[in-house]
Amino acid sequence: MIYHFDSEYPNSEFCASNDCEILNMRHIPIFILIGVLWITGSCQKNYTPRPRGYFRIAFPVKSYKPLDLTVPYSFQVPSYSIPGQDPLSPDQPDWITIEVPANHAQIHISYKKINNNLQTYIEESRSLAYQHSQKASAIDEQLFLNPSKKVYGTIYNIKGNAASPMQFYLTDSLRNFLRGALYIKEIPNIDSLQPVIGFLTSDVLQLIKTTEWKELK
Repeated sequence: MIYHFDSEYPNSEFCASNDCEILNMRHIPIFILIGVLWITGSCQKNYTPRPRGYFRIAFPVKSYKPLDLTVPYSFQVPSYSIPGQDPLSPDQPDWITIEVPANHAQIHISYKKINNNLQTYIEESRSLAYQHSQKASAIDEQLFLNPSKKVYGTIYNIKGNAASPMQFYLTDSLRNFLRGALYIKEIPNIDSLQPVIGFLTSDVLQLIKTTEWKELK
């Protein structure tokens, strides 16, 4: 497809004021005590551990805002996201991470300038996407073309229990190369995460469709 565009009893004073009574175990006949313990033990139920729960899914209203960072590219990001420099790559000022806290998700963006090595960057991006093939049930590739903005690329939709359900790269073929990857910070389980993936996929597509290159100074 091609896209366009044990606790203690209370004290006696407390009980006197609240009509309660403290029972001293030494004043209870032994046969009564045995009977109580037997009944209590026979009424116990067997409990099984509760299965691991998944995080609560909350979907905010869709809206977008311009990326407000000093980087060589621009696009729209969800208004419920928090963009910032990639904390794992402090030496790469043009690499950013877009956090989506409500959905335990991140979009990682890396940027490189092309210097007669476009094909190398493309192959690296494809290899990184296909590293998820062992967990994926399928990987669909889709071309993206936006000639008016000089933005071209490929979108990788990674199906199944992969850590990253969507990756892409964008370029103008001459100077700019941008790579993106969507990650959900939960145990990959397509049955429980599919609603989240579907919700965030449209946000990634909005990012892609609104990408532009800034003028190089």
